[in-house]
Amino acid sequence: MDSVTPSPQRRPRDRKAQLAALAAGLFRERGYHGVGINDIAAAAGVTGPAIYRHFADKQAILAYVVLSGIDEMDAATADALADGVPTADQLDRLLTLLGTQAVERREVAALWRWEGRHLPAGERREIRRRSGAVLGAWTKALLRRRPELPEPDAELLCWATLSVFGSVSVHRTAVAKKRFVKLLTELASAVLDVTLPEPAAPSPPEPEPPGLGTPSRREQVLAAATGLFAERGFHAVSMEDIGAASGIAGPSVYRHFPSKAALMVAIGHRAADRLTVAAERALKASDEHDALRRLAASYVHTLLRTPELLVSFTGSSEVRVSMPERDKTELLRVQRDYVGQWVALLAAARPDLPAREVKIIVHAALTIANDLSRTRRVTARPHLEDELTALLHAVLGISSR
Repeated sequence: MDSVTPSPQRRPRDRKAQLAALAAGLFRERGYHGVGINDIAAAAGVTGPAIYRHFADKQAILAYVVLSGIDEMDAATADALADGVPTADQLDRLLTLLGTQAVERREVAALWRWEGRHLPAGERREIRRRSGAVLGAWTKALLRRRPELPEPDAELLCWATLSVFGSVSVHRTAVAKKRFVKLLTELASAVLDVTLPEPAAPSPPEPEPPGLGTPSRREQVLAAATGLFAERGFHAVSMEDIGAASGIAGPSVYRHFPSKAALMVAIGHRAADRLTVAAERALKASDEHDALRRLAASYVHTLLRTPELLVSFTGSSEVRVSMPERDKTELLRVQRDYVGQWVALLAAARPDLPAREVKIIVHAALTIANDLSRTRRVTARPHLEDELTALLHAVLGISSR
């Protein structure tokens, strides 16, 4: 009998896209700096050199993932807003397409917004150009439906809609695909229908509490680190930078904190303490609806005024990867307990909702606040606090009264 020579196995035609998808999942879970080429190779079941057949380096993988995600949004936008689609149906079709993309590719739903900063300046500019064009098209479509809106308000609502879809990347809760898409579409539609509150009379600035003298050197170091992490990101800041900002030599920082990770742990606990105090005040309400309104307002207020919260609770997962396991576990528990308060209140206020949908809705609301509080296009709005609170109320399905 003649022997049969086995034919060599062929690599899948879409091998590059498969590798990028695996990398995107790891970036989402661990953050860009928490993932190496060997991690991607191990997830794909190949060797490190095999990755380099498709990508020059890790930055090239991230660029491919980020730009492909924007390309998909662009394609959905062009499809939904094509000339042959009736104007009245364009936004509804767009939301459905975007919801489907978010559910099918959760790992890239928001990756381009916050991980793109790790790319070279030229690619960052390209990301801003392409994403700006997509958001511009959404804004024009919304203005056709709601011509009474000022263009900056329409743009704000479109940014918030993007956050609804991006929220699927920050949690693992899921429901059946068809229902998941429908739920995200309903939440996004509620955002686009929001009537932003009329500007209220400016309230007097909150008085600074009386000081008891100069803050301790430890507090100065912690404040300096918080500001630098918020401005540059965790990995772009050195202990020498923190020392310089707090007026001491870099090595002296180690007398107060043994590492940058220890600083992040302290910042995380400080943020948790501030949220706990704000939540306790908010929960002194007459009913669940009132408590939710107060909780949403307290979260937005604290988020916009507390640098620790912006750094810790809205930071990327790559920061937590660098923490000691015990501290990471404890901070995750604190965050989950806080989110659990929202979930319990919304479940009580809207008993018709299935438990998993309650969690999805809460994460969508929180993601709007987290995203827009660090989106430069909107942070200069003078009444952002009231506007964000109204958007959260709309997603939660409760009236602002």
